[in-house]
Amino acid sequence: MSEQPIRPIIVKKIKKTGAAHHGGAWKIAYADFVTAMMAFFLLMWLLGSASKGQLEGIAEFFKQPLKVALQGGPTMGASDSVIKGGGKDITQKQLQVKPIEIPKEKSKDVDIKDAKKALEEAEKAKLEELKAKIEKAIEESPTLSKFKKQLLLDITSEGLRIIIVDEQNRPMFNSAKAELQPYAKQILHEIGQMLNGVPNRISLSGHTDATPYTTGEKSYSNWELSADRANASRRELVAGGMDEVKLLRVVGLSSAALFDKENPFNPINRRISIIVMNKQAEENVIKDESAVEVTKKEDAENTSKPATQLPPLH
Repeated sequence: MSEQPIRPIIVKKIKKTGAAHHGGAWKIAYADFVTAMMAFFLLMWLLGSASKGQLEGIAEFFKQPLKVALQGGPTMGASDSVIKGGGKDITQKQLQVKPIEIPKEKSKDVDIKDAKKALEEAEKAKLEELKAKIEKAIEESPTLSKFKKQLLLDITSEGLRIIIVDEQNRPMFNSAKAELQPYAKQILHEIGQMLNGVPNRISLSGHTDATPYTTGEKSYSNWELSADRANASRRELVAGGMDEVKLLRVVGLSSAALFDKENPFNPINRRISIIVMNKQAEENVIKDESAVEVTKKEDAENTSKPATQLPPLH
């Protein structure tokens, strides 16, 4: 056999390359870039919204991270830092002191007290104005100017007090009687007209000196006489034009509250006291009377209830 010639082995290599637009490596790089930009803008936003004190707290943390993390600084938890327990108490920096918050209830009490005080001051000013008005009317009135020595005005804790006192030779009432002299009626008529111009309620009290009541009916004393004189004065105030609804209290005090304590028999102790009450005095009178009414009602109810029977002993 004849030998066949050796044929060379030919290897064909085909190199395939994809199109450039079909690759995905750039997407990963772009995603990393977007993430980094988002983190950057988020950091800028946080730094821009943080206060100067917060920034100092962050800086303190990065200066000594281990110490702050373990010990929390000398005022741990008091800091306004965004890092828990980190930094100094930067709320005590100048212009960054936390405002002291007043509890709502306490603030409300303060507001009520301030409003009440302002109301009392306004009411006192009105009473002072009324006092000046009455004093001027006394000077200008032909009727009252003759008796101005017997008319005393002052401001007390209850309000404006107008006192009409007796003189030795000019008593308001007949001796041991509750009949007013003509001049006393004129004084009360004039005062009644002026009092009707204010909204305040009126307290009226009659007083006698310490001279024992010896004439008249049996068991009739200075207590009854002072009460009768107070009511006689009330009638003349109403006759002068004062609204009767304004009267809140009419009492007779006999000689229990002397004007001249050193001389109980001084004629000045025989007097009629008219008080234009302020709001507080008016509320106190109403409150006291209401408490008395409630007590009386409770006593009546307790009296009407049958007695509790005890169980028989065995």
